[in-house]
Amino acid sequence: MGILRTFALGGIHPDENKLSSNAAIEEIPVPKQAIVPLGQNLGAPSKPIVKKGDDVKVGQLIAEAGGFISTNIHSPVSGKVFKIDNSMDASGFRRPCIIINVDGDEWDESVDTTKDLISDINIESKEIIERIKNAGIVGMGGATFPTYVKLMPPPGKTAEYLIINGVECEPYLTSDHRMMLEKGREIVIGIKILMKALNVNKAFIGIENNKPDAISHMRELVRENDDIQVQPLKVQYPQGGEKQLIKASVNREVPSGKLPIEVGCVVQNVGTAFAVYEAVQKNKPLIERVVTVTGKAVKKPSNFRVRIGTPINVLIEAAEGLPDNTGKIINGGPMMGKSITSLDMPVVKGTSGILLLEKEESSRKVEGPCIRCSKCTYVCPMGLEPFLISKAAKLGNFELAENESIMDCIECGSCQYGCPAAIPLVDYLRLGKIKVGQIMRSRKN
Repeated sequence: MGILRTFALGGIHPDENKLSSNAAIEEIPVPKQAIVPLGQNLGAPSKPIVKKGDDVKVGQLIAEAGGFISTNIHSPVSGKVFKIDNSMDASGFRRPCIIINVDGDEWDESVDTTKDLISDINIESKEIIERIKNAGIVGMGGATFPTYVKLMPPPGKTAEYLIINGVECEPYLTSDHRMMLEKGREIVIGIKILMKALNVNKAFIGIENNKPDAISHMRELVRENDDIQVQPLKVQYPQGGEKQLIKASVNREVPSGKLPIEVGCVVQNVGTAFAVYEAVQKNKPLIERVVTVTGKAVKKPSNFRVRIGTPINVLIEAAEGLPDNTGKIINGGPMMGKSITSLDMPVVKGTSGILLLEKEESSRKVEGPCIRCSKCTYVCPMGLEPFLISKAAKLGNFELAENESIMDCIECGSCQYGCPAAIPLVDYLRLGKIKVGQIMRSRKN
């Protein structure tokens, strides 16, 4: 595979537990009722344009972007709008949503529902970005930042490289892996579309070397494309972080407080590239995604293609049920995911996986005093001092937290993973980031 690159600072090697890596993507039946949250992206929530009693089709626009950093939402099902109400989301709070009672599976006439592969890209950059915007596409790796915004660099900034994130370094999750194996051709076309939108001549597909089949397959697909290169990467968490991936791929470092475009890079997930293909070539909005359902006690670890709005309990039943010894259910992976309190919570655009942890795995140890061992500093991929910043946040010293660059924290959990005192560092860091973010925004007003 040649030289295996990685990032320079920190990192850890948690058990991979890729239990579903050989499970081909399965289609989940359309649910009887879809719960479609209006806040599925980083930024402002969307604004509904339908009302109770309206008939909707699959792919029909039902909510418009609520601002520049926002996205359109389309109906993932056909049927009748039951009501616009509040429902539990991944944060544990009740948020506005559109609830649709399903009746059949009738698609909007504008969507190309055939299986035909469309390779030719016959539109220009401006129209590509407009189609991606209209389709409501967000970052599919979990960050859910509106994709079209990334394709519009601010004045004075120019993209040189497109970097495609096929790393999937989070333990247990395998949806991106399966997408590369099963939808690789569409992903490559999506990459070419993104390159055309950005007007860049070079793209890198970063894949950790624990996925040799994906590396081999994607290399074969881009064999005749000198402008697209598959870059095998060393297995090192959090290799999939934007700044870490940029360092590993093109050896550029994003300055503190800056975005990847500062060093001429734009990063997109492989799932996003596939969604871009469907939006631009098929006029298909983002109404479904692949979700991994897994865990050591799960009878059938799986990768499901599922409509947005499908309740989590439907996926768990498809994986042969909730294990008796389940201690915690995680939305995402064990490192950066968050526990959920209700199985009625729906799949959203950013749902990459549902992890069912056994009681033994999920129980927290009693927090002890910091012993100043510096392990958290050694493994931090951002070069921070987690013990100091988390303590500042815990004590409410947000000025110190800000001065120590708490906003650079990517919440990867590397610091907490090996803490011998079992300090919930990430909890304090998340709290601190929220408070410091509020303080920083208040200064601008």
